[in-house]
Amino acid sequence: MLSTRWLVGLTSLIAIYHFLSVAQIHTFLGLFVPNNVHLAISISSAMTLAFLLLPVFGKKHGEDTEAEGKLRRVPWYDWALMASGLTGAGFVVFFHETVLDYGEYGFLDTKGNILATMLAIPVLEAVRRTTGWALPIIILFFVFITVFQNFLPGLLYGQGFSVANLLYSAYMGDAGIFGLPLGIAANIVIVFLVFGAMMEKAGASRWFMDMALSLTGWSRGGPAKAAVVASAMFGSISGSPSGNSATTGVFTIPMMKKIGYTPAFAAAVEAVASTGGIILPPVMGAIAFIMAEWIDSTYTAIVIAAAVPASLYFLIVFVSVHLQARKDGIEAIPRAELPDFWPVFIRGWYFLIPIGVLIYFLVIKTFPPGIAGIYTCIAVFAVSFLAGRDNWLTPKRLIQAFDEGVRRWITVAAITAAVGIMIGALELSGVGIKVSRFIVDLAGGDLTMTLILVGLVSLIVGMGLDATPAYITLATLMAPALVQLGVPPIAAHLFVVYWGLASFYTPPTCIAVFVTSSIAGSKVWETGWEGVRLGIAAFLIPFAFVFNTGLLLEGSIDKILIGVLTAVVGSVLLAGGIRGYMFGHLNVLQRLVLFGGGLLLIAPGVVLPLAGLGASLLVLAPKLTQLRISRQAN
Repeated sequence: MLSTRWLVGLTSLIAIYHFLSVAQIHTFLGLFVPNNVHLAISISSAMTLAFLLLPVFGKKHGEDTEAEGKLRRVPWYDWALMASGLTGAGFVVFFHETVLDYGEYGFLDTKGNILATMLAIPVLEAVRRTTGWALPIIILFFVFITVFQNFLPGLLYGQGFSVANLLYSAYMGDAGIFGLPLGIAANIVIVFLVFGAMMEKAGASRWFMDMALSLTGWSRGGPAKAAVVASAMFGSISGSPSGNSATTGVFTIPMMKKIGYTPAFAAAVEAVASTGGIILPPVMGAIAFIMAEWIDSTYTAIVIAAAVPASLYFLIVFVSVHLQARKDGIEAIPRAELPDFWPVFIRGWYFLIPIGVLIYFLVIKTFPPGIAGIYTCIAVFAVSFLAGRDNWLTPKRLIQAFDEGVRRWITVAAITAAVGIMIGALELSGVGIKVSRFIVDLAGGDLTMTLILVGLVSLIVGMGLDATPAYITLATLMAPALVQLGVPPIAAHLFVVYWGLASFYTPPTCIAVFVTSSIAGSKVWETGWEGVRLGIAAFLIPFAFVFNTGLLLEGSIDKILIGVLTAVVGSVLLAGGIRGYMFGHLNVLQRLVLFGGGLLLIAPGVVLPLAGLGASLLVLAPKLTQLRISRQAN
């Protein structure tokens, strides 16, 4: 039997090792740790925890007995898988010179092939246990294509490569297991997952919730608006739509139901808002840092480009909950029942300091994301002692934060290592490029049709994956098709991010909806379709910023101002058309006109937005006149 205390100690050591490695402490001690050695240690840590915590099927080890301080007995086959993975990765750590020789030779000998296989199999099994069957099947699909390519027809045909070539690519290649994706997980993502866990332990999530209530609770639908604001703020930090849904949803969903929102609507609001946190600067759930590395850009450029689209996304959600409240006659919460802004702000203003520290070191000092994240974690630790005693990050609570952050990281580490196998196979076979060309050819070279196809594939691929692995997979397979047609890399990558993340609230998988519907007591499918209506921005806004880069704050000042202004008005009108209410109830025709007008206002140029504005005014002018007459009569 393994004690939970022993396991928490192990996760803490893993967190501390990664922090020391990211901070390059070993260089001050005169030690040189090659990058692939560091990554081998990292994936060894993740696999060890995966096989200790996650059984083949069912509940996690120790879920029933953890209260007793012990974990279930780990079965022999999990020990065998763990030993296999540690042997394959450990060889890179302890026999690095031999590994360098493999790189010089350009092939693996029998021993090398065995070691690569011993590492690849546990990595794929760890991914299956953390995410399900979808991603391993996708990876193996591209692996088999690479091996049997010379037997395949049409698009998939190629010269074919031996298993030995594939193993060399996975074990030694720059795009293999120890490639860029795992490097991002080991040097960036783990730091920010621990940062999010530390913020939670310090009480930041509750403070964000109270702040949101104090700012928005007095208006109609206040708790729903508070859910949007709080989930947006904390979702950007936490990096997990489903985790954020659970964290803030336990507060927001009961409040939304209490004032009159249906359970399905309340659950959908929380799911959509929590998902949107991943696209909201400054942190973007670490996706901003990954994207910057992937397209060789800067963090600052990513967050600047992402700012307006994310704001439009939340504007549509915010206006939707307001209009639904007016449509259903939901009254505002009396101010006496709400927290006052200034007492709440004073109680937790210091939680803004870590965000300021992060922006300072990333934007002004232009430090690497991992280093900036470490300084931010130090800031969280310091400001926690300004909170109540229950929120102090004492050694015990700090270790708990390490444990939570590392457990969340297991999935990311396993997936990024496994995705390296897929990327290596795609580089050998060239299928990745062929898939991009196929999509472009299927669309006849038309950008709009290509965007639709890429969006649909991104939605499907994103189902069942967490935010970070979904983005990495889509950046590999889908984004190149858009870049090939001249779409700027930032726009192409943001496009697949939006469509991929929409799967969190789009049936049938809709992971975030599973969480929120269980809290609300609503039906999953009803909640999911309500989520699609609320989160429609994830499907529409990406088209807008691809065709109008002014929304990414690129181009002349007048282009940016006109693009942003018309998009804001269009977003409000879209929300009205979807909810069927604006200055009064709308019939079906009025809703369609308003929805179409909103789409045209988001479109690029001047002519289409003017047409959309004109059509919308035809619907709204009589409503405004009737409303003014009614107010004068009263």
